[in-house]
Amino acid sequence: MNVQTVEKPQSSQGVQVISRAADILRALKDQHKGLSLGQIAERVSLPRSTVQRIVNALQAERFVMASSAEGGFRLGPELQSLAEAGRINMAEVIRPVLTELAKQTGETVDLAVYRQDHMVFVDQVVGTHRLRTVSAVGETFPLSTTANGKAAMALLSDDVAAGLIARELGSRDDKKRVLSDVIREVEEIRETGMAFDINEHTDGISAVGAAFRDVNGLVYAISIPVPSHRFDGKRDKLCAALSDAMDKVRASL
Repeated sequence: MNVQTVEKPQSSQGVQVISRAADILRALKDQHKGLSLGQIAERVSLPRSTVQRIVNALQAERFVMASSAEGGFRLGPELQSLAEAGRINMAEVIRPVLTELAKQTGETVDLAVYRQDHMVFVDQVVGTHRLRTVSAVGETFPLSTTANGKAAMALLSDDVAAGLIARELGSRDDKKRVLSDVIREVEEIRETGMAFDINEHTDGISAVGAAFRDVNGLVYAISIPVPSHRFDGKRDKLCAALSDAMDKVRASL
């Protein structure tokens, strides 16, 4: 006589607990000072006792941690560790595209990432021309006077972009550039996909740039800086080459 083992259908209770734990983590996402158990319960619409059981389990796994002696909680270090492990090295992923673009144009190609109120260079492929532009990886650049900065702002909301532009113009006491003009330029970039810096950031250097978001939502921009005396004659070809490169980047994400 054969005895068959009948598997019991998996309870949905475990799935429900995971869903509730995810809701609690999301509730804490932007709360750097933490939330009390009562505040968490109110935000996720669960009884305080249920929240306490889940938070205790999350705390044991270091997904949440105490934020104060009063009993508040915030996201824990294990989440940061998991986020770092899952982060894509964008420079490594699209390096072949940057290399091909530099070879095709003969010009230096830069990759920068948007960070709060500036752009940070994370990779560069140097061009083959004897007279070429070179910037150090890790160097920071402003938003409103660079091709990569303008391209990045075009992917941000109207309010965020306007605030960044106003702050930057004010910090430089820039009387030559009007806020509305820069905002209008960003709006045009959203339509064309191409941003330009014509002797704005550095006299004698012009650039074209385009931006994209990675799977984690980070904003990156690829730019081609060129000595201005040869930029005008290559502008259309540079735009076409950069557009093709952006198609390849998006396909690789």
